[in-house]
Amino acid sequence: MLYPRVSLYALMLASAGIPLYIHLPQFASTTLGIGLGTLGGVLLVIRLFDLIQDPLIGWAVDRWPQAQVWFALLAATGLAIGFPLLFGLQAGPLVLPKLILILMLLFSAYSLGMILLYGRSSTLAKSTEPRALMTLAAFRESGMLAGVIIAALAPSVLISMGATGQGYGAFGLFLGALALAVALLTRPIWLRRALKGRPLSYAGLAQAGAIKLLILAVLNSLPVALTSTLFLFFVQDYLALPKLAGPLLVLFFLSAGLSVPIWALISHKIGAKRTLLIAMPLAIASFIGAAFLGAGDAMGFAAICIASGAALGADMVLLPALFSIALTKAGLNASTAFGIWSFAGKLALALAAAIALPLLQARGFTPAGDNSPDALGTLLIAYAILPCILKTAAFAYALRLPSERSSS
Repeated sequence: MLYPRVSLYALMLASAGIPLYIHLPQFASTTLGIGLGTLGGVLLVIRLFDLIQDPLIGWAVDRWPQAQVWFALLAATGLAIGFPLLFGLQAGPLVLPKLILILMLLFSAYSLGMILLYGRSSTLAKSTEPRALMTLAAFRESGMLAGVIIAALAPSVLISMGATGQGYGAFGLFLGALALAVALLTRPIWLRRALKGRPLSYAGLAQAGAIKLLILAVLNSLPVALTSTLFLFFVQDYLALPKLAGPLLVLFFLSAGLSVPIWALISHKIGAKRTLLIAMPLAIASFIGAAFLGAGDAMGFAAICIASGAALGADMVLLPALFSIALTKAGLNASTAFGIWSFAGKLALALAAAIALPLLQARGFTPAGDNSPDALGTLLIAYAILPCILKTAAFAYALRLPSERSSS
C-alpha cells in the first residue's frame, strides 16, 4: 500500500493547487470584485514571501527528518482551514487584506506538502535506483493528475447538487474535508525511516547537474503557467464556449493522467531526457494550433487539450524525477533542494499572473463581459503565442542537458 498512499497524498495536493492557479483568478474577479491587475500584483508579492519561505521549509524537513509525519499533518491542516476561508470570502472593504492572509496560509501549507512529498522521494521509493525513483514518480504524478481532475469537476458537480454562488463555498468545504481525510489515510508512509543526504551547497548542486534542471524548471513552467492562468478566460471569452470550460479542462488533465504511465514506460527504455525531448515539441505544436482557433471551435480545442495534456504529463513525471535522480546520485539533502524547486515553479506561475493579468486589464479585457477584438487578440497572444515562444526556448535549453545516466 506504499505507492497508492503516495498517490493519495499527491491527489490531495493537486486538488489544492488547481483552485489556487485556475479557479482563483475567476473567483477573485467575478465574486470578490478584485481587478486582474491587482490580483497579479498580489500573487507576485506572495512569491517574494516564498523566495524565503520555500528553501526554509526544505531545510526544516531535512533538519528534522523524524518529524515528517507532523509536517505532513501540518500541511493538510493548513489546507483544511484555508480553503473554506478562501471560498467563503465575500466582497467588502477588507476583502483584499483578508485574501492576502488566507493565500499566504494556503501557499505555505501547499509548499510544505509538496516539498515533503518530492523531497522524500528516496525515502518513499522502494530503492534509490533511478528505475525505482521513476516508478515512484509515475505513481505520484498519476495521483497528482487524479486530484487535478477532481478539482476541475468538483465546482460543476457541486452546483448540480444544489450549491450556490458558482459552487465555490461548497468547493472550499469539500477541499478542507478531503485534506483531513487524506492526512489520516496516508499517515503510515510518513512513519518510514527517512534517508538523509549531505548538506546542500551550490557546488554540489552544480556538480550533480541540478542547477541546469532548476533553470529548465523555470523556463518550462512559464508557458504552462500562462495557459493555466488563462484557460478559463480563453474557453469562456475567446472561444465563447462557457458551458464546455469544465469538460475541456477535465479532458486536458485526463489526457495528462493517461499519458503518465506511457511516458514512464518510454523513459525506462530510452531514458528520461530523450523522452522529454519527444514530448516538448508536442506542446509547441499545441500552442501553434491554439493560435489558429476561432469562436465556437470546440473540436479543434478538444484536440489541442489532448495533445497539450499529454505533453504536460511528460513534464510532470520526467522533470521532478530527473531532479530527484540527480540529487540521489550526488547524495544531497533532497528536501532543501526541492524547496528551491518549489519556489522556481511558483515563481513561474507568479510571473505569468503578474504579466498576463495586468496586460489583459490594460487592453480592456473583462472576464465574462463584452470584449473588443483588440482585448480578445491580447488574450490569444497571452494564451497561445507567448507560451509557444517560451516553450521553444525551454526546448532549446533542454537539448543541452546531460543524460540522467551521466554524472553531470
